Amino acid sequence: MAVKEVEQVLRVVPEFLSIPFNRIWSSYDREADVLYINFKKPSHADNSELTDDDIIVRYEESKVIGVTVLHASKRLRKKLD
Repeated sequence: MAVKEVEQVLRVVPEFLSIPFNRIWSSYDREADVLYINFKKPSHADNSELTDDDIIVRYEESKVIGVTVLHASKRLRKKLD
């Protein structure tokens, strides 16, 4: 991995450590521009809610097991502005 990529990863370490979950899995669907973040594997959501800012929070037995971030790349642009 190139130095630039490692530096990008290291910038998010504090954010990862502040997340109240011990395990985190993620994947990004570039075509759909959707970021999937899971806190439990396997995850079988029995409920979900769509927030006003296009985030789907997924629950299993009333516990958050993941989030789906719609329009993920647009959030990066907003952060950079």
